[in-house]
Amino acid sequence: MVLENGVKAPQFTQLNQSGDEVSLSNFDGKKVLLYFYPKDNTPGCTIQATDFTKLNGQFLELNTVVIGVSKDSVKSHEKFCNKYSLTIDLISDEDQKIMESYGVWQEKKLYGRTYMGIVRSTYLINEKGAIEKSWTEVKSKGHAEEVLDFIRKSRE
Repeated sequence: MVLENGVKAPQFTQLNQSGDEVSLSNFDGKKVLLYFYPKDNTPGCTIQATDFTKLNGQFLELNTVVIGVSKDSVKSHEKFCNKYSLTIDLISDEDQKIMESYGVWQEKKLYGRTYMGIVRSTYLINEKGAIEKSWTEVKSKGHAEEVLDFIRKSRE
């Protein structure tokens, strides 16, 4: 279930890699790029996190805050951020509440096995707290640039 463009983004409050509370409401008046990824320190997730970090200054210039969300613990996020010098917030959603509210915690199949997991997805939330754009079943490589280009073009 992908959230439709224009609908109000589900609110959340969870802890980031530093153990600080992060709420969507903290960013009123800014765009929020909320990206969901499966697991810290895995190849695709590392590409995505480091790419968003490399472009973070450009996102900030466009009044956009980048936040990653996974099921990993605060401690795991802290280690991941330190290992790769990540400058974006990573939120721990161990109880999957944020993932479920955004429709990214879904049944998946791999090698004939069915299980619940995160579908790599990204939501751009506008300054008024509504979904502006969504990307589902995201490929890690090049995704940060794709999103940055979309935000740039939407300002023209």
